[in-house]
Amino acid sequence: MTLALPEEVCRAAEGRRVPDADAGAVYGADLQELSRAAEAARIASKGRRVTFSKKAFFNAVNLCRDTCTYCSYKSGPADPGLSMMGLDDVSGLARLARGCGCVEALLVTGERPEERYAEARRWLRGMGFSSTAEYLVHASEAALAEGLFPHTNAGAMDEGQIRELRGSNVSMGLMLESSSARLGGGGMPHELAPSKEPGARIGALEAAGRCKMPITTGVLAGIGETPSEMVESLLEIRRLHERFGNIQEVIVQNFRPGEATPMRGEPPAGASYLARIVCTARLLMPGMNIQVPPNLLPGSYMGMVGMVNDWGGVSPLTPDHVNPGFAWPDIAGLESECAGAGYDLACRFPVYPEFMGMVPARLREMMDEVGEGGLVAGWRWR
Repeated sequence: MTLALPEEVCRAAEGRRVPDADAGAVYGADLQELSRAAEAARIASKGRRVTFSKKAFFNAVNLCRDTCTYCSYKSGPADPGLSMMGLDDVSGLARLARGCGCVEALLVTGERPEERYAEARRWLRGMGFSSTAEYLVHASEAALAEGLFPHTNAGAMDEGQIRELRGSNVSMGLMLESSSARLGGGGMPHELAPSKEPGARIGALEAAGRCKMPITTGVLAGIGETPSEMVESLLEIRRLHERFGNIQEVIVQNFRPGEATPMRGEPPAGASYLARIVCTARLLMPGMNIQVPPNLLPGSYMGMVGMVNDWGGVSPLTPDHVNPGFAWPDIAGLESECAGAGYDLACRFPVYPEFMGMVPARLREMMDEVGEGGLVAGWRWR
């Protein structure tokens, strides 16, 4: 490859592993050439297919023991936006979602709300449960019974909880966000969020690795981290995957200030900064599935299609409760845009084809009924 780039970047573009010590040089390269190298690596490893998961967002319970200063998801017990879904609610939404052609049930909760809120404990007891994790096992089965495949995102779980969910979830999600302990200091975004302490987050990802649970993780760009901290966060994700082999996807999510949050006056993550992170992620992990959320990049997400190979979950039915006000793109329009850029859009399950071997046989058999070549058959999602 003949690019005016440092040797470290050329090595990465050719699919060779970049040593940790050289990752900073990759990040700091000329952005235009960095983008070209990232696209070459993307095409070499992923071809010209870009995927998404057709999902419904189940806002299971949005009470949370943590308080992150950028969070638009958390509600208080008396807030009008409080959501506490019973199992009948889960089943009802799953039926609607199945009718819309959705395949994924994204089950989202706050971090262990029962540890902070009596209201959460009463809600759980009323259904016969002692913890949010126990509730999620049953909520997952309720969604599965209606033909959706669960992907739970409920914060930092322990190994026992993950093993319980493994029987009904084809994958799970836990954002690393950042490996920087500095962001938990006084006046920083994670000061009041103990579960965002890097050791806790990494420990939960290690637990998922020991359980062989396919997991989606990623970084959050623009919340006060330095470039070197961002690079270190990407390297931490790479280390975890090299140890356990179960990280199915890395999300590069851009911070967008929420109107009702303490960080509402902060600027969003810059476009060039985000592009540099995406390129670095691709070159450090050339064979990885890399995603950016298209709803957080309205009007500009197609500029990333040469570096990423996935758009994440896109819903025709439910809003993004984590980022309210940022609507997902229309799926037919997304397919047309991808085709115009020379890429084929395909619908995947909440677990990527190459990770299906980690999924219990019962769930694989259910996916086989509506799948084709490890992806969702066109008749099921179109």
